[in-house]
Amino acid sequence: MADSEQSEKKVLIDGTEYDLSSLNDDAKAQITNLRVVENEIMQLKAKLAIASTAKIAYQAALKNALPTDMH
Repeated sequence: MADSEQSEKKVLIDGTEYDLSSLNDDAKAQITNLRVVENEIMQLKAKLAIASTAKIAYQAALKNALPTDMH
């Protein structure tokens, strides 16, 4: 990434906008960590949605597999 592109990037933290290039290395590292964690959370939410859908399908299949004369 070119320096001119880097200096134009901004980040909003608690309602305050910061020029990314003006932040120290520790702050930049924490922003990177937050982005990684947010990405992981999105992936886990997607996996949870898949598992929840599968659970509903298995419950429906079980209901259909149960003998009907026992009700």
